[in-house]
Amino acid sequence: MPIKHIFFDLDHTLWDFETNSDKAFESAFEKLQFKIDLAKFLNYYRPINQKYWKLYREEKVTKAQLRYGRLKDTFDFLKIVVSDEMIDAMAVEYISALPESNQLFDGTLEILEHLSLKYQLHIITNGFQEVQHLKLEKSGISNYFKHVITSESVGFQKPHPDIFHYAMRVANTKPDESMMIGDNWEADIMGAHQCGMHVIFCNYHQESVGANIKSITHLLQLKQYL
Repeated sequence: MPIKHIFFDLDHTLWDFETNSDKAFESAFEKLQFKIDLAKFLNYYRPINQKYWKLYREEKVTKAQLRYGRLKDTFDFLKIVVSDEMIDAMAVEYISALPESNQLFDGTLEILEHLSLKYQLHIITNGFQEVQHLKLEKSGISNYFKHVITSESVGFQKPHPDIFHYAMRVANTKPDESMMIGDNWEADIMGAHQCGMHVIFCNYHQESVGANIKSITHLLQLKQYL
């Protein structure tokens, strides 16, 4: 069966999360008048944040624990004493500032325009529902997507099969007519692959992957397959 529906991940795939996140922290710290070496903070925060998102996907921490814990652990590692009230205020300011910076990965607009002529496009994201729609709107790409499926609205996170099956039901499509494109090997690629969907791995960091999985290092390389 020919592919009719393409499901994209958002953060780290189309939307340049690290660049936009860095700017959001700069804005949040400035607004709260919190003095810190931003580069040093970010150096330790990034891997801690990734660890917490993995725990969140595995349902080992809640959304609130993720928001608090990733900041608390970073400050503890840096041996900086910060009150819980300030950490909570930072978490709120950060989420508020996050969709205000909207750097997209190179080639995003061109490839979405190219694909939208032939396929119906959708988003499947584990990101927080209150900011994902704002990211899409403020970055100017929301009009390309028929459906935006968030893990919070479904109650399951990638790589849980139920979120992929739900997304396909909403789009009225079948696995052999569907393709998932994303940057996370476990959540996006293995999750969708195990549901019978076609997959393309956005291998921006050039990880070692199996030869039977299509991968790209730049979004415009999707034109080789679609």
